[in-house]
Amino acid sequence: MSALQTLYPEIEPFETGFLDTGDGHRIYWERAGTKGAKPAVFLHGGPGGGFSAVHRRLFDPALYDVTLFDQRGCGRSTPFASLDNNTTWDLVNDIERLREMAGVEKWLVFGGSWGSTLALAYAETHPDRVSELVLRGIYTLTKAELDWYYQFGVSEMFPDKWERFLAPIPEAERGDLMAAYRRLLVGEDRERQIEAAKAWSGWEGETITLLPEPSTSDKFHEDQFALAFARIENHFFVHGGWLEEGQLLANAHRLAGIDGVIIHGRYDMPCPARIAWQLHKAWPRAAFHLIEGAGHAFSEPGILDQLIRATDRFAGKLSV
Repeated sequence: MSALQTLYPEIEPFETGFLDTGDGHRIYWERAGTKGAKPAVFLHGGPGGGFSAVHRRLFDPALYDVTLFDQRGCGRSTPFASLDNNTTWDLVNDIERLREMAGVEKWLVFGGSWGSTLALAYAETHPDRVSELVLRGIYTLTKAELDWYYQFGVSEMFPDKWERFLAPIPEAERGDLMAAYRRLLVGEDRERQIEAAKAWSGWEGETITLLPEPSTSDKFHEDQFALAFARIENHFFVHGGWLEEGQLLANAHRLAGIDGVIIHGRYDMPCPARIAWQLHKAWPRAAFHLIEGAGHAFSEPGILDQLIRATDRFAGKLSV
C-alpha cells in the first residue's frame, strides 16, 4: 500500500485583496500557487469559520492557481460577525464575482463540511462554471441533520460535552436549542453572547475529530473566533440555509456532467455518513471514499490522503 499523502509545504499568496459586494460587505480573498495554472476555489466550513494558511497546502502550488476567501462576516472580511445580507445565495453570488475577477471560465470547487453545502449550492446553480468538485464531510442542512447535531443524536455519544453545550440555555428553552441560542447570540448582553458563542463553537470543535485533537479544537474556544463562528453558523442553520428541505440532494442531477470526489469519515459526528451515501447514489459519476477510522476534520490522515490524491488527480498528476 502506498504511503498516505499529506499537505504541500507552506506557501504565501501571490495576490490578496478585498471584494466590495455592494451591499455592505468587503470580502477578503487571496490567490496562491502559480498564476495562470489550473484554477480552483476553496470554500471553508462553518459557516463563519474562515480559512487559514494550512488550506493553501491542499493544492500542488506548481499546478494550481487557487482562490481562497473569508465568507461574509468572518476571518478578515468585514463587517465582523455581521448577519445582514448574509445568506447562502449571497455567498453563491460572491463566488461568481470572484470567478469573474480571476478571469476564468470554470474552476475546480473544493469544499468541506459547510463548504460542501455551499459547493453543492453553487455547482447546482452554475454547473457550467465548475470543472470538478472535491467534497468532504457532506452536509445538506436538512432538518434531520440539524436535529441530529443540535437536538438529539450526537448528544448520546458525548454526554459530557453536551452538558457544556446545554449550560447557557435555561431548561424551559431546551426544546429548540438552535432558536434558544439565537436569542443569546443576537442579544444585547455581551457577556451572555460571548458565553453562548464559546459554548456553541466549543461543541463543534470538540466533536469533529475521532480522537481529541487540541490543535484543531483550541481555536473554537477563542472569543473572537467563537463569536463570528457561532453567530453566523446559527443564523444560517436557524434559516435552514435558505434552502428548500432536501433541495441539494433533489437537484443532484444537475451535477451529472461534472467529475468529482466525495470523501467522508465513517465516524463523522456532525455530518452523518448516510447523507454522503445518498449523494453518492444521486451523483454516481463522482468517486466515493468512506474513510474508516476517521471523524469529520480534513486533517484526519485518511481524509487528508484522499483530498490530496483528488487535487493531484484533477491537476493531471499520473502518480496518484
